[in-house]
Parts: sequence; C-alpha cells; structure tokens
Amino acid sequence: MKLARAIHFDESDTHVFAVPARTGEWCVPGGFEFSNWTDADLTGKARQAFANGWLGLDTGGRVTFVAVTQIEPSELEAQAQALAQHFVTFYGAPSVQAALPVAQDEIAHMVDLCEDHAPNTLLTVARELTEAGVKEAFRMIEPQDTGLDQFAVHGSLDD
Repeated sequence: MKLARAIHFDESDTHVFAVPARTGEWCVPGGFEFSNWTDADLTGKARQAFANGWLGLDTGGRVTFVAVTQIEPSELEAQAQALAQHFVTFYGAPSVQAALPVAQDEIAHMVDLCEDHAPNTLLTVARELTEAGVKEAFRMIEPQDTGLDQFAVHGSLDD
C-alpha cells in the first residue's frame, strides 16, 4: 500500500504557506478546506495553499510536492485517526468517531492516487474555483535515474 510524504527541495514552502508541512509527514490533497471559499478568500498565503498545497496530516500545514512511498496498514489507520481529530479541532466535527469515516475516505482517495506510481514519484496538485466548486487536477513526475556524474565537477583545480 502507498501514500505520499511531504518533500522539500528548498525553503520556499516556508515562505509561501502560512503553516508549512514538515518534511516527511504523510499528506492528502486536503481540498475539503476550500469547499466554501470564494474568490474573496484567495489572497496572500491562503491563495497559495488553495492553488497547490497538499495537507500535512501531522501539522495541518501545506507543502507543494509530495513523494509516493510505502505505508504500513497500522500507519494508515493512525493517519485516518489524526485526520479525524483534525476535523474535530478545525471543522467542528462532533467527535473523532463521527469524523473517522470521512477521514478514511480522504485517506483512501490518496491511496488510490498513489497506487499505480513507483516509489519516489512526485505529485503536485492544482486547484481552481468553478461554479460547481473546487476543481482539483493532479500531476505526476516520475522518478529519474540520476548518476553521480550529473553532480560531480570534472576537471582539475590546477588550471
């Protein structure tokens, strides 16, 4: 079974998101946060979170890129519990038990997104507001084999 973890290539997420996700935390699209938004809500860092932020399940922060990786079933259930608690804390769900089926559906959606991709495949999300609501599109960037020679500097320091 696969899910995706937050990955950072630089520090830009710490500048563009109000709360950045932590490197390595499990993530889901998190588009539910924007279900009642209008164009008036799309300003500043909130706009960036809406436009392309994945939701980190530990911090509730956002990240631009996630990487597909293996997850154990016990970890998956723990992440569903964490997301259910997030629904209680931030969205007024009456209890973790009441929120758990919705959290499990959100996790299952992410598992489906990751299922057919090799480990280390990068995923991005792009959102837009439409008359019907929030539209999400996902992009996959397949892992590349990178040789050391692409990073090594060849030549002599004596020149």
